[in-house]
Amino acid sequence: MNTLLSNIGKIITWQSERQSMIIDSESDIMIEDSLIIKIGQNLGHADHIIDCQGNMVSPGFIDSHTHPVFMNGREEEFQMRLQGATYEEIALAGGGIVSSINGVREATVDELIGKVQNRMDTFLSLGTTTVEAKSGYGLDLESELKSLYVLDKVNQQHNIDIHPTFMGAHAFPPEYLENKDAYVENICQDMIPKVAEQGIAEYCDVFCEKGYFSVEQSRKILHTAKQYKLKIRLHADEFVDSGAAELAGEMKACSADHLMAISDAGIQSLKDNQVVATLLPGTTFFLGKSSYAPYKKLKLAGIDIALATDFNPGSCYIQSMPFIVSLACIYLKMDILEAFKACTINGAKALELENGVGSLEKGKKADIVIWNVEDPVEIPYNVKESLIRDVIKNGKSVK
Repeated sequence: MNTLLSNIGKIITWQSERQSMIIDSESDIMIEDSLIIKIGQNLGHADHIIDCQGNMVSPGFIDSHTHPVFMNGREEEFQMRLQGATYEEIALAGGGIVSSINGVREATVDELIGKVQNRMDTFLSLGTTTVEAKSGYGLDLESELKSLYVLDKVNQQHNIDIHPTFMGAHAFPPEYLENKDAYVENICQDMIPKVAEQGIAEYCDVFCEKGYFSVEQSRKILHTAKQYKLKIRLHADEFVDSGAAELAGEMKACSADHLMAISDAGIQSLKDNQVVATLLPGTTFFLGKSSYAPYKKLKLAGIDIALATDFNPGSCYIQSMPFIVSLACIYLKMDILEAFKACTINGAKALELENGVGSLEKGKKADIVIWNVEDPVEIPYNVKESLIRDVIKNGKSVK
């Protein structure tokens, strides 16, 4: 069965042939099963026609950095920040990542599945059709494997595509605070081999940051992950220049994420090793900070730049990629087409999925957003409104 998207006003997409973003105002899109088979005019008969009524269409968003496996939010920390506490101070006082541990450790699989399922419903309704999703709120073998199992089960049941990441190196659990190197050994000797045996995680991520995992500890974990055929990601230089971006280059990571405090040496390392820089302006905004990642320096260096939400219960409770586009345009000074590139084709590059998703091209998945707008600039301009008319995932309307 085939479907025709007709009467499209504008198609906003990356085009591989031109190696640039394009605005196509004269084409329709033909879908067969889950794939785009034709883009152009006079495409012929279709079993089903969707009239776009002169509105804009774009690829579905690729959210390449999320933390959706947790039980409850951390609203009390938000209140503490309103009273002047910083994220770092809250973490030192026992809040932050470790405060979510008990919820995940004590939750049943079914309870976590219900939470994650609802979050994926929200992602999809906001135009995100592919999502990277991390473990990292259990921080012991049992709960990390449970978190990955939950992601796999939801992925099997849900329309959205979930790509799981093992992040046992998200923080040090309370039982290891006096012997952090022992936890690193636990990750390398026990967790990673069992995660690889489970066969769900595609990536391994580490929070390489002052107060979390040092460059030396991160290197050891990532080397072990590579030995077990996991792809590498890295939380890098979020609060201070820790040398994490240089490590991301050294390890040939798929992506280095955050980068608010990246050094010139870190930028050079990402450039030399073709590592995608994933920027998370929602986190800077949500934490009330003013120093955003240096988008223009990264762009001038010729680095591929992705945008993602960093959805999590503590430092960025935001799931809306359209809102992230607004933040990127306002605070990073991104051009609107650059912002769309960053959260579609470059998000796919950050996951090494660009051959199948991230743009509207023949042979790629029919993951498409139909908007209630005629021009892309209307999306960041209308910051708080939902302007999505329809979401098509694998060729089928899901919103």
